[in-house]
Amino acid sequence: MLENPVLIREMSLGGRVLSLETGRLAKQASGAVLVKYGETVVLVTATVAKNTRDIDFFPLTVDYEERLYAVGKIPGGFIKREGRPSEKAILSGRLIDRPIRPLFPKHMRNEVQVVATVLSVDQDNAPEIAAMIGASAALHISKIPLKKPIGGVIVGRVDGQFVINPVVRQAENSDMHLVVAGTDDAVMMVEAGAKEVPEDQILEGIMFGHEVVKEIVQFIEDFRQEALSMGLAQEKMVIPEPEVDTAMEEAILPKAEGVIREAVLHCSREKLSKKEREAYMEEVLTGLQETFLEQFPDNPKEIMMLIEKAEKKVVRRMITHDKLRIDGRAIDEIRPISVEVGVLPRTHGTGLFTRGQTQILSVATLGSISDEQILDGLGLEESKRFMHHYNFPPFSTGETKPMRSPGRREIGHGALAERALEPMIPPEEVFPYTIRVVSEAIESNGSTSMGSVCGSTLALMDAGVPLKAPVAGVAMGLIMEEDEFTVLTDIQGLEDHLGDMDFKVAGTAKGITALQMDIKIPGITREVFEQALAQAHRGRMYILGKMLEVLPEPRAEISQHAPSIIRTSIHPDKIRDVIGPGGKIIKKLVEETGADIDIEDDGRVFIAAVDRERGKRALQIIEAITAEVEVGKLYTGKVTRVTDFGCFVEVIPGVMGLQGKEGLVHISQLAFQRVEKTEDVVKEGDIITVKAIGYDHQGRLKLSRKEALKDLGMTPEEGPGDKGERRERRLFRSPKVAKE
Repeated sequence: MLENPVLIREMSLGGRVLSLETGRLAKQASGAVLVKYGETVVLVTATVAKNTRDIDFFPLTVDYEERLYAVGKIPGGFIKREGRPSEKAILSGRLIDRPIRPLFPKHMRNEVQVVATVLSVDQDNAPEIAAMIGASAALHISKIPLKKPIGGVIVGRVDGQFVINPVVRQAENSDMHLVVAGTDDAVMMVEAGAKEVPEDQILEGIMFGHEVVKEIVQFIEDFRQEALSMGLAQEKMVIPEPEVDTAMEEAILPKAEGVIREAVLHCSREKLSKKEREAYMEEVLTGLQETFLEQFPDNPKEIMMLIEKAEKKVVRRMITHDKLRIDGRAIDEIRPISVEVGVLPRTHGTGLFTRGQTQILSVATLGSISDEQILDGLGLEESKRFMHHYNFPPFSTGETKPMRSPGRREIGHGALAERALEPMIPPEEVFPYTIRVVSEAIESNGSTSMGSVCGSTLALMDAGVPLKAPVAGVAMGLIMEEDEFTVLTDIQGLEDHLGDMDFKVAGTAKGITALQMDIKIPGITREVFEQALAQAHRGRMYILGKMLEVLPEPRAEISQHAPSIIRTSIHPDKIRDVIGPGGKIIKKLVEETGADIDIEDDGRVFIAAVDRERGKRALQIIEAITAEVEVGKLYTGKVTRVTDFGCFVEVIPGVMGLQGKEGLVHISQLAFQRVEKTEDVVKEGDIITVKAIGYDHQGRLKLSRKEALKDLGMTPEEGPGDKGERRERRLFRSPKVAKE
């Protein structure tokens, strides 16, 4: 065996080199792989605990660790080090977790931790894809019993052509962002955002991506085999199957299945609510346990496990063979829908969407451009003006739990709804607002995330946001028994718990905007995808129809409680005049008017104020500050100073205590005739009309009263005196001069 061997292997992926390396770094982890994709570098480790835990689930943790040095940044804030993970990091961790979780032994209770540390980021090569491939490779070369390795790619579509792992330039022109992960024989996970792409094109994109996934899986298989030959990989640990008491199983399962079937049929016939059904089924299951405890008094836990196994088998068989659901619905039937808007008096927009016993209250808030979220992460995006947040309080399921900050579920569901709605949000130049929508899951019995899409669409329309098109979402389920499968439309909580797939599809009448698929079995086929997408389309159209019956289009006006935004533009050189030294002028402007004022580098100005009159006042002040005197134009102004050589006239008044713009009327320009003393024609405080005739070599404004008189039609013969002065005053007050 080589001393300190290192294995490095490469493959071409999307036209760039992907390399895997093991044996040099993090050698105390169960498995460690350094992934390089272009200039993106991610270290992924997989570690397993020696001892099992006494719990009823598999303890898998996937941590995606962002390091801002990877893009040459120092973290913002006071502490100057990475703190809690960003939303992107949490979502990336979930992206890796979801396709690998179903591939571990169901009875495994050893804790497994996968850590992906992002060391360097090349924006053309997504670190989350490198991390996913690295996680698969690290697990596969370790002793951790992953059944099969996975691969993952991003599929884009540019000019109608599918592209694997599009670079930034391609991604900007792509109408889909489709993450496909799977094994060599099945798709395990799909995450998609799209710009109203039809179902058939989404399906083709998934299949296109899976073909490349197969190549990645084979690459990882070959990598493991070579690593084994070099002593860099381990044989898989064996997780013993839990012992089964055959006598107990034979005694309990047949009887339990019969009793449970009758109970489920009762729930279906009576169409019991979630709470009624849970109470009824709990009574039945507890009764069964008590009955069998007489026969097996020392095994209460094992008895309940067998009863739950019987319940799962009964419900799944009834759905697949009898096409019967526990609430009595048809396979493709959607629960009753109720829609309300404008339910909260002081918010900017609200939508209350109820589907069966899933209820979402979504609230939209409109803010100024300065309210946009600043992002401190590894991506190119530095801010975003549309945010969707999701809350899942414990009372929504009738439970009591500590109320803490948003977890992975809340962040994931919020991001999915945000992805579904974002393509329909009008651009800033059309609707210059920052938009935040919060979805409160106030009752939950299946697919609150898709309910949030519907409720949030209603809230945005109620707020007067001119959406390009309304968006709705529906969750599909799958029960697969041997060679038979049944796709369920609008799954509820129990069907999600006992089923094999959670397939969420959101979109408009035209096409899909977001899609997410998670499964609990080792992959699904194209046939299942086709049926699920077809049923989802019918369900989405039905839900959209119910929504549009209540609110057919966005409101024509925004809420009276939302800020009105006035837009204007100034020359970029004038920005400093509005800001003032140390921000003094703009601070005073905000204090005086109460408006929020945002000035972009290109000179665009956004004035936001709930009171529109205050916004108009702010606009007037900004226009006064940035106004320029145009040569050749007439101005009526106030004489501010009188000197021996002429007078100074303020042609643009000052605002907020700032000096206005004034120019000199030389004594030779005061009148047609020769003027001996300035005071013979004007005195301080007089209002006179002048013409801007140019600037001197020092940039000082030159004005002429004489030229203004000519433009107003006076002649030298009218000269000074009462008659001339009366005509001058009459001309100065004419509509023509006032307008100019």
